[in-house]
Amino acid sequence: MRRTLVGVDLLVLGDETGVMAGALTRAGFTVATGEVPAAGADRVAAILAYRVVPSEAEPLRGAAAGGVPVLLAGDALLDLAPDSPLADDAGLLVGTGTRRHEIRVRLGPDAGELAARYGPDVVLTDTWAVPDKVADDVLQLLTANLSFADHPVCTWRPSTRIGAFTLGAAPATLHDPRYQRLVVRWVRLALGLADGPPVGVGMLGFGAIGAEHASAIAAVDGLRLAAVADANPTRQQAALAVAPDAAAYAGANELLADDAVQLVVVSTPPWTHAEEVVRALTAGRHVVVEKPFCLTVEEADAQLALAAKCRRTLAVYQNRRWDADFLALRRAVCGGLIGELFHLETFVGGYGHPCNYWHSDERVSGGAVYDWGSHYLDWVLELVPDEVAWVSATAHKRVWHDVTNADHTRVLLHFAGGVEAEFSVSDLAAVPKPKFYALGTAGAVVGDWRTERVVSRGTTGLLEEDVLAPADAPARMRLVGADGSETVLATPPALPQPFHRELADQLLTGIPMSVTPAQSRRTVAVMQAATESARAGGRPVVPQR
Repeated sequence: MRRTLVGVDLLVLGDETGVMAGALTRAGFTVATGEVPAAGADRVAAILAYRVVPSEAEPLRGAAAGGVPVLLAGDALLDLAPDSPLADDAGLLVGTGTRRHEIRVRLGPDAGELAARYGPDVVLTDTWAVPDKVADDVLQLLTANLSFADHPVCTWRPSTRIGAFTLGAAPATLHDPRYQRLVVRWVRLALGLADGPPVGVGMLGFGAIGAEHASAIAAVDGLRLAAVADANPTRQQAALAVAPDAAAYAGANELLADDAVQLVVVSTPPWTHAEEVVRALTAGRHVVVEKPFCLTVEEADAQLALAAKCRRTLAVYQNRRWDADFLALRRAVCGGLIGELFHLETFVGGYGHPCNYWHSDERVSGGAVYDWGSHYLDWVLELVPDEVAWVSATAHKRVWHDVTNADHTRVLLHFAGGVEAEFSVSDLAAVPKPKFYALGTAGAVVGDWRTERVVSRGTTGLLEEDVLAPADAPARMRLVGADGSETVLATPPALPQPFHRELADQLLTGIPMSVTPAQSRRTVAVMQAATESARAGGRPVVPQR
């Protein structure tokens, strides 16, 4: 489990924007800024320097000689003279810095703790100091290739307690979450902090999403599937087929009595979420709960308060925050490609009978607004951080009378800053709207639905086609300029198991997750307000703060 860094002070130098100091603070470090402490002064646990002025070089050497790890990041090595004793102590003879270019960062031969949950290569656009020579006792944690040769970009020299991470000069690098995670793990390595044993995961319910969780848990360092609880023996067997060493139980009480379970994944129908989360937190377990988080703000607040009181992690499985088409939209909006966003629409649906599972039962799922809105409204609120001034919704029940969900629902959000957003979900849309429709002061982004086919040869040799539902494929994203020009937006490659990697990092190293339960609570407030508005004929409702 996470080690609490009580009393550990990390001195950060040259971080003019405070970005890295903030990232390290969120990871549990007590961070200070200022000058290198004089000899004889109270020691800090470690020093991270992004710039080094000449007068600081010798005090930094003295700190390292006294046992304080000194970590030189960004352009710090380039600040030093070629014959600097501090650079010599780092075990690196540095030539000149490169021009700004794309750098593919890979695990080095001595990656050690940095290898845990690393995932695909980290790609950054930055400058870096390429070492001409590297001492034999320098650990090469991370490398990058230049002119067909690998060179270290992140190092640690145990004999002198000095390390170097030659990336971090560009602001975009400092803001990159994966870079920040690497710096945190580098600091932890220098301080001798290691991950604890894998976290035992117990799954409460093994329905349609169960296999997705189980495969992710198996693939992520630091997590292991210890137990599954499901009243259906067939589902128990399905879980054991994936994790033969896991225990199988019929109910939550047995699962929570298993000491091998430190984290519970609540994967039961939405109307039970709050009750099961409270039960698991009270039993001292960390909790991941399926979306929607719950059905009311009151339930969300009670869970958040209990998690804080119990000092346990509570996370909501907002897995579609990493969908490739949404990431492309967010990159376009946040990168200013359409100017200032002022109008946003999202849509999901088509014309057809709703599914015959609990998703279509409003009493169990909360209704279509909760079932799909837990994703689509989460996207809207991620793109528009302003406070929601009011919500208005209308719902139609016209055709599918054998299920209790509305057939067609429209939700309108008006934000305090004037931005408007709309989310529609429909089983009566013979002609679907685009998945995304974002208008800005300088352009627009449109996400067009795709209908894809998986073509294969059957057992008799004949061609077989499996037509995917539009919602099962990422939208085709178009950037439309003010002059009418169109550009197809590239969709970023999907990171494997991003949620579960972040979860393991938070539990084992204290690095916070990018998806927080407070964000999901905000989504619940909007969905609850929309439900109230629809029942009142579209009357605007202010979401609970």
